[in-house]
Amino acid sequence: MAQADKVAVIVGAGFGGLNAARALRRAPVQVVLLDRNNYHLFQPLLYQVATAGLEPEQIAKPVRAILRGQKNFDFRLVEVRGVDFAQRRLDTSGGPITYDFLVLSHGSETNFFGLDSMTKNGLGLKDIPDAVRIRNHVLTCFEHAMLEGDPEIRRAKLTFVVVGGGPTGVEMAGALSELIRLVLVKDYPRLNIKDVRILLLEATDTLLAAMPERLRDAAVKTLWRKWIEVRFSAVVADFDGDRVRLKSGEVIPARTVIWAAGVKAAPLNGHLGLTAGRQGRIPVEPTLQLQGHPEVFLIGDASYVEENGEPLPMVAPVAIQMGQHAARNIVNTLRGKALQSFRYRDQGTLATIGRNAAVANVFGIQARGFVAWVMWLGIHIIQLIGFRNKLFVLLNWAWDYFFYERAARLITRD
Repeated sequence: MAQADKVAVIVGAGFGGLNAARALRRAPVQVVLLDRNNYHLFQPLLYQVATAGLEPEQIAKPVRAILRGQKNFDFRLVEVRGVDFAQRRLDTSGGPITYDFLVLSHGSETNFFGLDSMTKNGLGLKDIPDAVRIRNHVLTCFEHAMLEGDPEIRRAKLTFVVVGGGPTGVEMAGALSELIRLVLVKDYPRLNIKDVRILLLEATDTLLAAMPERLRDAAVKTLWRKWIEVRFSAVVADFDGDRVRLKSGEVIPARTVIWAAGVKAAPLNGHLGLTAGRQGRIPVEPTLQLQGHPEVFLIGDASYVEENGEPLPMVAPVAIQMGQHAARNIVNTLRGKALQSFRYRDQGTLATIGRNAAVANVFGIQARGFVAWVMWLGIHIIQLIGFRNKLFVLLNWAWDYFFYERAARLITRD
């Protein structure tokens, strides 16, 4: 078989898979990208859909539209169920698909750490349906609170608990506070804003662990100024839909728990017949290849790679760089060159806490407040895919900034 006839199959249209496909645009292979959704989602802004700041289509774009001009590209809307490594064949909902090279970039899912009650009653935030569900739920809580005569039940309906002190939890809590105190307060003038309570629960003693200490402290102070109760060493034991029970024994009456406490590798990892490590992630060679299967690359949240004795974080920049690196190693294989080991270039961390408030540690530059917020805005606009999405997101942010208005305050039904 000629090299130009070789097929590189990529599983997952997230940051890793999309960047791998793009990086192979000039390679002598046919690129076939598989995903159960027909779009690429910009997950860092998913919380803004959940808090009525953006519409789903403004942070997502069809995969076929993104890679329309790539001549060696094809897309299949299927769900991958398993891999036969010996036969180099994928088992999918659309039938078997064979490959010469395989890039597994199937991502992660919400990790509820074995809390069945949270799986049943909590609200995760990993995809568009999750975000729309949170938006519907929060707005419905306000509608129900308007009808509730019992003050205790009304306060429980207006109590919102966010679990997890990483960037997602901090950004979610900040955006939720601003939605309620700057926008919904005008929609529901008969409700007493003092009945609203937002809690951010963190199981450890630190928020934004990847940040320098002074930025972590600044974030905590900003959250409190936005009327968000920050609790450290607060471990959730149970949530029955009416109340949250902590391991300390404290009970918090609440109808809403948004879970941002962690993720784990997607279920496909469990169907590969390989030994998984922490968070269900599968260890790979330094070249990102699966041990014993040099034609298979495992990247992004599904893979386990250590640097300096610590696993790489499950974040978009890691997946992006891994996708590009896997593609380069496929090209090196085709050219008979030596494969290169992966080295992550940490560009820093950002987290916004709402209007004019953020913390940033980017390329060694530490900033907080308005300057960090402008940095956050600029970086996210640049990273969004598609001019239309960039324009509409920028317009929505400007409208919200100047008029204290969220455009997407709709309660929708499936």
